[in-house]
Amino acid sequence: MVDKEFYKRRIYEIIEASKGDDFTSKTYDLMISVAVIVGVLPLTMKTTNKYITDIDLTTTAIFLIDYLMRLYTSDYKMGVKSYKAYIAYMVSPLAVVDLLSIIPIVTIFLPQVAIIKLIRIFRIFRVFKLVRYSKTMVNITNVIRKVKRQLVAVLVITVIYIVTSAMFIFQIEPDIFNNFFDALYWATISITTIGYGDISPVSTAGRFVTMISSLVGVAVIALPSGIITAAYMDEIKKKKSRLEL
Repeated sequence: MVDKEFYKRRIYEIIEASKGDDFTSKTYDLMISVAVIVGVLPLTMKTTNKYITDIDLTTTAIFLIDYLMRLYTSDYKMGVKSYKAYIAYMVSPLAVVDLLSIIPIVTIFLPQVAIIKLIRIFRIFRVFKLVRYSKTMVNITNVIRKVKRQLVAVLVITVIYIVTSAMFIFQIEPDIFNNFFDALYWATISITTIGYGDISPVSTAGRFVTMISSLVGVAVIALPSGIITAAYMDEIKKKKSRLEL
């Protein structure tokens, strides 16, 4: 029993982001990082071939083993010696990312199914596996977790404004928009202050609404940035204070 727990603990130390001079852990981190970079190569290709398939199979096998080892040692990760630790880990953000990075393998065995083809895009989730190996990204993730309520509030306000401005412009410029979705599209790109020019109001009232949307867009972009920046600086100050102590 002692030996089993020893090896389990050692596996946990290896698969977690390396600390100190643990050569095995550093090598494992490097292997996963390379696998992530190589694993997204299929997204740069329009067609598949034997080499791409081999890359997909190999990287997915690595990610699957990594996921199973993390699940196996999740009681150490969650700090709870109970089956609840495994459940809690499985629904954690990074565990979900790990699982989604494995799912695209089904496209190799069921390539002709239309819906299955859409799953190929899940390969992009493999990039997020690198988050756990970057201390800066871990800090940012922790910060976002702390201010998630404020960010959700900003998102709700933004969605309400987009829908409201879309309703306004849809009534003011009925000849420009074929349907309400086009109005939502216009409102979204206008609130981000970019505007593609493919849909442009021609009336004075329509242009006035566009001006307001662009001005509001500045606040929409600045508000979450300010919230995250303030929380990040606070996190850095707290870490410096702990180090000084």
